[in-house]
Amino acid sequence: MTDLELLTAADVRLMQGLAQRLTATRPELVNSDASFGELAWNWGRGHAGAGAHWPRRLWFSGDDLVAWSWAQLPRTVRLSDGSVRDLTDAYLAYQVHPDHAGLIDEVIDWYDGTAAGIERTVRPSAADEFALRRWAAHGYETDPASLGDAGHWTQLNERDLADVEQPVLPEGFRFRTADEAGPEAAVQAHLDAWAPTAYTAEGYQGVRRTAGYRGDLHVLVEAPDGTMASSTIMWLDEANGTVEFEPVGTHPDYRRLGLARAMLLHCMRLARAAGATHTTVACLGAPGHPEARGLYHGVGFRELARDAPLIRTRDAVPTGVA
Repeated sequence: MTDLELLTAADVRLMQGLAQRLTATRPELVNSDASFGELAWNWGRGHAGAGAHWPRRLWFSGDDLVAWSWAQLPRTVRLSDGSVRDLTDAYLAYQVHPDHAGLIDEVIDWYDGTAAGIERTVRPSAADEFALRRWAAHGYETDPASLGDAGHWTQLNERDLADVEQPVLPEGFRFRTADEAGPEAAVQAHLDAWAPTAYTAEGYQGVRRTAGYRGDLHVLVEAPDGTMASSTIMWLDEANGTVEFEPVGTHPDYRRLGLARAMLLHCMRLARAAGATHTTVACLGAPGHPEARGLYHGVGFRELARDAPLIRTRDAVPTGVA
C-alpha cells in the first residue's frame, strides 16, 4: 500500500463539499457514509488509529471534486473492553456526482485494484440505478448477510423543523452541552452507550477538529447522579440549513425513560435557533432492528433514502464491464 495516497483532513473537507452540493439537489443519491456529518464523524473518531489503512482517490473537474473513493482495508481494532476484533474484509465509502456518473467504473476499478484478493463490500444508494448496474457488471451482488429481518442495511430519515414539540425530561435530569460538560464526560457518555467500542479520547479530539463540529450542538442528558445518560452530536451544514444527528446513544441503565426522545426534540429546537430548517438521521432499516427507527419516527422523521449493500467475494467473476 506504499504507493497509495492516504485520506487526509483536507480531503474530507472536499468530500463534505461534494456532499453539500448533492444534498442541495439530489439528497437521495448521497451514499451511506458519504454525508456531511458521517464523513466528519467517521474521519474524526478513527483517523488516529485506523488512518494508515485508509487509502483514497479523488477525481476533479476543474477545481471541483466530482468523485471520491475511500477504502477501509483489513486491520485489527482494539475495543474499550480490552478485546480485539480482526476486520478481514474491505469496505468502500464513495460518492460520484450525477453529472459525472460515468466515473463510477473508475471508482470500481480503483477499489478492485486496491483491495484485490479480499472480500469487498460497498453500500451505494438504492436510488442510484445507474451505479447499481455498474456494480453488478463488475461482479458485485446483494450481500446475503443484509437480507432478512436481521439485515444491516441503512435508511436515511428526514423531517423539517417548522413545528417541534417541547421536550420533557424525567425529574432530576437536565440537558448539557459538551462545551459545558467537558471532553472526559463527552467521551464517557459515548463509551457507556456503545460499549464495547473503538472510540477513544484521542478519537474525540479528532472529532472536535472536523468541519461542522460545534460543542454547543453536542448535547448530553445528565442524570441526577451525574452520569451522562444520553448523548448525540448534531452536524450543522450551514450551506443547506440542515443538521445531521450522528451518533445517538443512551446508557443501557437509563433506557426506556424517554431520554433520547426528549434529547432529540431539544436538539431540534437548538438546531432551529442555529439557523437550520431541516434535519436527518440514519438508522438500521431491517424489520429486526425497530428500536432506533421507532424512536426517530416517533419524533416526526420519515424515510428519505436507503442503501443497497453489495459484496464481491474473492471468487466472483464480473458479468461484463463494457
